[in-house]
Amino acid sequence: MLISISCTIKECQNFIEEVYGFHNDRHFSLWDMISNVERFAMRGLKGIRKNDREKARLNLLISLSWFLSVMNRLHIDLDEEVWNRFPHLCSYCAACPCTCKEEKVLKRRKAPVNMKNQPKTLGQFQEMFEAIYPHEKRTIDHAGVHLAEELGEFSEAILKFRGEHKDDHFNEVKIEAADVFSNMMGVFNSMKIDLAKELSSMFYNNCHECHKAPCECSFEFILKYDS
Repeated sequence: MLISISCTIKECQNFIEEVYGFHNDRHFSLWDMISNVERFAMRGLKGIRKNDREKARLNLLISLSWFLSVMNRLHIDLDEEVWNRFPHLCSYCAACPCTCKEEKVLKRRKAPVNMKNQPKTLGQFQEMFEAIYPHEKRTIDHAGVHLAEELGEFSEAILKFRGEHKDDHFNEVKIEAADVFSNMMGVFNSMKIDLAKELSSMFYNNCHECHKAPCECSFEFILKYDS
């Protein structure tokens, strides 16, 4: 199984599970995996700050792959949760494009759902987020800061759930996961990166480093991986 340019989010999750699931289960706790999501995301944002597009691109793609691994560990269907949160509308003002700033929206509005607008492929989801949050309306630096903020909120939601194991807290995890994905799309759109194309190129032969499925990269190699 490989990632194609017409892949769905679910197919991406399945690919990541096939290549990295066994290795992750054996070597990494949930917190280890979240740490890697944040580790590579922050390296990507550093690349943005230093105007190093290649560093930003590679590290954000790796961060996304770890994020999909976290979704698999928690048995979260990201496709479903993203659509529930963003039914082709902003999750706060319920408009497309977002009007939060112009209208100074202070209270979350209920978003009507039209299933005819539901994206099928990863590329269509990326296009949806560009329609809701046009990259011209904010700088890439702002998009990066927003992603960092959402990663913090995602970690807080995980911490709360792991502390009390309540269904309401797990629902918050799913909501924050959708927000993280939305903001990752925002950064990729700001960088004008075709995500499906980049993933299909990066993972054209299973693991992007050892090219095996399951991955055979050593724990030490992953720990010291510098990109």
